Amino acid sequence: MGWGAGGSCTPHPPIRQQPASETRVVTVVFLGLLLDLLAFTLLLPLLPGLLESHGRAHDPLYGSWQRGVDWFAAAIGVPAEKRYNSVLFGGLIGSIFSALQFLWAPLTGAVSDCLGRRPVMLLSLAGQATYAVWTASESFHAFLSTVISGISKGQNLSTAILADLGSPSAQIKMMVLADGVGYGGTQKPPTGPGPRGSVPWACLVGGMEARRLVMPLPGLPPRPPAPSLTLGFRAAADLLSPLALLRFSAVAHGQDPPTGDRLSHLRRLGLVYFLYLFLFSGLEYTLSFLTHQRFQFSSLQQGKMFFFIGLTMATIQGTYARRISPGGEIAAVKRAILLLVPAFLLIGWGRSLPVLGLGLLLYSFAAAVVVPCLSSVVAGYGSPGQKGTVMGTLRSLGALARELGPMVAA
Repeated sequence: MGWGAGGSCTPHPPIRQQPASETRVVTVVFLGLLLDLLAFTLLLPLLPGLLESHGRAHDPLYGSWQRGVDWFAAAIGVPAEKRYNSVLFGGLIGSIFSALQFLWAPLTGAVSDCLGRRPVMLLSLAGQATYAVWTASESFHAFLSTVISGISKGQNLSTAILADLGSPSAQIKMMVLADGVGYGGTQKPPTGPGPRGSVPWACLVGGMEARRLVMPLPGLPPRPPAPSLTLGFRAAADLLSPLALLRFSAVAHGQDPPTGDRLSHLRRLGLVYFLYLFLFSGLEYTLSFLTHQRFQFSSLQQGKMFFFIGLTMATIQGTYARRISPGGEIAAVKRAILLLVPAFLLIGWGRSLPVLGLGLLLYSFAAAVVVPCLSSVVAGYGSPGQKGTVMGTLRSLGALARELGPMVAA
């Protein structure tokens, strides 16, 4: 590891794995992603009931947040009805979670290019201990601790680790596994109605997250500690400015950047990724409120709905997405995005469960294909030492889209 003038660093080239080691790395990364997704999706079906519970408990912190949401709703002309207010509150929670990811993802990716994947991944995982706080208290303060965990999500590091693997088979596994949201949704427990019913599952998730802190990441030997804590944060504007992220400026200004048509293609892929997740996250965060208000779904029924979505996504990823040949990802993305149009119409206008189910089926197909395929294509851009920066920038674009999508949709 070399350090240049001004505290910048020379990125490490990726470690080329032997086939057996590649399999072990993919397995460990997959298990880590599964636990991350399980911890996140546990919250979605509980969110409407949790907010109602905190409101009835007259929690002071919740009350102050509620007054802020009321003011914002009045400012933008939202009708003063409880059902609209709760959706807006849920959108605010989702936006804060994603805002923290937006700030953190590109920085962790760039730092991991300098210090190595393992130490930065372990640092991110330590923040997942906030889930344990939720298990000990039902106050709104404790609930916000799960939102703060957004700063600790290490999914971009997981994709960077898999992007470091050089064999085509590893790249195919990365496409399906690194964004295997369906697997996390499939394993999400159908939780009971209300916060107390969720505590045993929260304890389980907290324990599994703690287990990850001591899980060895095979094939990635630890690097020596950096001789300085000062990294090249002069590029912070490239990592945090939305316009710079869309232009992949941190990648363009790095060593051995893609040039010409390849850089233009990378920017177009980033824009498509951003717009897709902007629409996707708007539906994702409002879906539980829509079914709660229109169909009177309980938390248990919400859990079953997300289980259906996850099972569908897992099936599509296992039978269709993983069979997409290299070079066919973009065509698959186009077909999947077209399916979002009828999916959104059916979910938004449907007044019966069969219509809702058909809409969710189309929605699940698109979700199972678009992000994994785009991630696989983007991972091929940039020099070997830039994989963390490339994937961190992509993840930050996704977090920015998820920050804006829930509030706009709400």
